[in-house]
Amino acid sequence: MASVNSEQWRAIYEKFSNAQNLTDVKSLNDPRNDPFRSKYQARELLREIYCSLKSFDNVSDRGLEISEQPQEEAVDGLRQDVSTEALCGDSCEGMRVAKLAAVEYYLGVNHIDTEELPAGQEHLGNCISMLEKCTVTSFNVSLIIHVRNQLGILWAGYDETEKAQDFLEVAESNYHHYMKDDGSPPIDMTDYFCAEENMLTHQERVRRFELAYTHTMYYLAQVYKNLGQTERAATYCHSTLQRQLKLNQYNPMEWALNAATLSQYYITKGRYLEGRHCLSAATVISGLAADIPSEAAAQESEIESERRETLRQKRSEIARCWIKYCLNLLQDARKLLEDNIGELDSDRQDELRNSRRRAEEEEEKGRKSTLLFDSDDTFESIASLEEKVQCLFPLDFTEARAVFLVGQNYVTQAKEYFQMDGYVTDHIEILQDHSALFKALAFFEEDVERRCKMHKRRVDMLEPICNELNARYYLMIRRQLMFELAETYNDMMDLKLALANRQDDTQSLDSHTIKKFNHLCSSSAKFFEMFLDSLRSPEGKMPEVLEEEVLRPALVARFRVARLHSRLISSSPTVQLDNLNKALENYKYVVQYCEAHPEAGAAVEIELELSKEMAGLLPLKINRLKARMGSNN
Repeated sequence: MASVNSEQWRAIYEKFSNAQNLTDVKSLNDPRNDPFRSKYQARELLREIYCSLKSFDNVSDRGLEISEQPQEEAVDGLRQDVSTEALCGDSCEGMRVAKLAAVEYYLGVNHIDTEELPAGQEHLGNCISMLEKCTVTSFNVSLIIHVRNQLGILWAGYDETEKAQDFLEVAESNYHHYMKDDGSPPIDMTDYFCAEENMLTHQERVRRFELAYTHTMYYLAQVYKNLGQTERAATYCHSTLQRQLKLNQYNPMEWALNAATLSQYYITKGRYLEGRHCLSAATVISGLAADIPSEAAAQESEIESERRETLRQKRSEIARCWIKYCLNLLQDARKLLEDNIGELDSDRQDELRNSRRRAEEEEEKGRKSTLLFDSDDTFESIASLEEKVQCLFPLDFTEARAVFLVGQNYVTQAKEYFQMDGYVTDHIEILQDHSALFKALAFFEEDVERRCKMHKRRVDMLEPICNELNARYYLMIRRQLMFELAETYNDMMDLKLALANRQDDTQSLDSHTIKKFNHLCSSSAKFFEMFLDSLRSPEGKMPEVLEEEVLRPALVARFRVARLHSRLISSSPTVQLDNLNKALENYKYVVQYCEAHPEAGAAVEIELELSKEMAGLLPLKINRLKARMGSNN
């Protein structure tokens, strides 16, 4: 049998070191026309290492046979500074099997990196098969977790999510069992092929092992998300981010963007404490990815210029997440405080205010039970930023305005990058969120005139954009804007009507007020009709069957147009008659469409009921008006 000597091991050490250098360093500079040149060279070295290991002690199908040499000599080069008791099953065979399995692992990763997935899968499968014959020990547990991570990624890429889940959950179990049963810093695979003086330190072994498990948690978060297990996915994502901070092993902007994305999940669940914490951490950590000093900007390379642009973009994306936080907090507060007609319920407001003290006490308890990002270097900065925006529901205009101003500040930041020139869709979405912030704030404002001014701000920011957009390329966005503008004008009209109702009758309104009221009615009707016109065919015909995504908006628009025409104020009987006939026509459309398509009625139950009522009443009103007009003639 072949004898293993130090020269043979030195040759293996050197080849492995070269393979690692080719993979991690030289491959970064490979030419575009030969992008995998270094990795192909690394593969050949790994194959040579594999052949050398197979030749030692005449490896059989069941693994590597034990040399007839005295054990101490046979272990030379395999054991390095690891005690025999720490090895797989206390056997040299286990050590050799683990080393062969490690080469299979590196070959598998190499093939995957060079886009040869079937070959990569085969090598990783060989690695798993070898390791299944061994007991999990400090010598092989790191390799076991790494290979299962890779197979999890591979199967996830094939959309075989449940297979990926199996590999990753077993890796997670391996980690927990090992930490419970042993817990000592395990051997890293790179130490299999290093001279003793080059082996990793105790601290580095701990770091690498914990990082491997962090990757397991990260991949499981993705798997659970794809399986629709959102709560579980969020928990794993949060723990992953926390571990990355603790290990100081993360890319600041990537970490920050992941934390900001996680905040959106918490916001949708009404967990604003956690959402605010994620966003505060994202903002602080993103600041660690410093821009290039201004004095060096003129001489920066193209790569650095792209990097700076990427930083700006991602910070703007974090700002957009802050906007959503503020907007959702205001909207959820409104849901708690509004009465059955959508106005502020003062009794409910007092009730919630009285319970606020208890809520603030519970906030601190909730904070202690929340997974916080407690990095020593950033904790104070994160806490300081959190203090600038509340996570409890605002109960009055002053509190709501404080949340609004935070959101508006981030709107300004986001628009600096996502400008209309180059980012049309993003820019408009930010404007829509800004408009929604004003709408949410207006709910808390008691003064009707000031509420009208807030809605006017919404009109001023959205109407020019709506008129400028090309309908051919931005049809869906224009429809959204048209409908929102129509509803905004409608809200303003309702507010003016509320003021008018304080008068004895509409006849007491002066001509200026009537003109303003009619302008708001007509503007709302105009944008609702523009929305309906966008549904027409090139020949100008409305579709016989409305598509599901526009069914409710289209029927609501018809109902609103009818309502608006019936409310227009005019001293001319002829104009009144024309307006009433237009109102009747639109009410009838809603009724007739729902009669022809009964399933549509469920989408507009309230509007349908009122349309039926008005379709019955308006003819009587029209006939009375005609009679008066006839008698006057």
